[in-house]
Amino acid sequence: SGDMISYAVFANAACTITLPCRYHHEPETADPSRIRIKWTKVTDTFQFADVFVALGRQQRVFGPYRGRVALEQAGPGDASVVIHNVTLQDYGRYECEVTNDMEDDTGFVSLDLEGSGVVFPYYPRLGRYKLNYHEAEEACKQQDAILASHSQLHKAWLEGLDWCNAGWLEDGSVQYPISHPRDQCGRKETPAGVRNYGYRHKEDERYDAFCFTSKLNGQVYFLKRFKKVNYPEALKACQRDGSAVAKVGQLFAAWRFQLLDRCEAGWVEDGSIRYPIVNPRARCGGSEPGVRNLGFPDKKFRLYGLYYLISRQQLHYPFNCDVAQYYLQ
Repeated sequence: SGDMISYAVFANAACTITLPCRYHHEPETADPSRIRIKWTKVTDTFQFADVFVALGRQQRVFGPYRGRVALEQAGPGDASVVIHNVTLQDYGRYECEVTNDMEDDTGFVSLDLEGSGVVFPYYPRLGRYKLNYHEAEEACKQQDAILASHSQLHKAWLEGLDWCNAGWLEDGSVQYPISHPRDQCGRKETPAGVRNYGYRHKEDERYDAFCFTSKLNGQVYFLKRFKKVNYPEALKACQRDGSAVAKVGQLFAAWRFQLLDRCEAGWVEDGSIRYPIVNPRARCGGSEPGVRNLGFPDKKFRLYGLYYLISRQQLHYPFNCDVAQYYLQ
């Protein structure tokens, strides 16, 4: 039978997709109870994470895939699995392995993002150049994003991203995009481009991160009380409805896909103060569109509005929090 065909599947976050896998099937010799189907995700070079395994009627789903992955069961010879509520962390390369008494078949499927996303630079409250590779990976995850790939950063550079600080990418390299060459960013006469420090030591070296996020599973709003709030008060706002202060990646996604344009500074989940500008004007921080970052102020004593995510599921129901206290735009 030989190796199975490799596939590429494209999807958006929060949707349902099928990872296809077909194997050579001979009904007269196959014993269904002895056919083993195993799906794993290739997490790094020669490293794998278990996703799903089935032996006959017995099935097991692992880790973050529990409750979201099942066999498609489209007929004999089908080992495809369905993934519900796809997350950014699901994207990557998967291996499908089918074994029985007679033979083994193996195939690979790449799950890629469909359409555009948005790349954004990120550093934590601790400051610039404080993250090793694994910390950068976790920092992006905490902001509803993943480490960007080189191709995603290159596309963002073509669209005008200009950032003078180097950051980790998902392949372990450290790079930064320069659209407007200047002396403080590697000499003015150096051509524009994505500058590359090469592959760096993942544990010992520290940089910022370039994160990538996709379309939102919901809507971001700016909410402002008659009086502004500190960070603990922002976290409590409408908390009983299960909504939340927006993460940095969610604010960037709202700026890109929702065209959220708000010239008012507000708290986001990591304790920083930001605001999204689609139509630049002088009083709103400069001549370029983008998400402005005012840094990490004192959480207790500084007062601002807040950026707030309402999930797609909640958008179908009326709010029962005290919206009379807010301007909802």
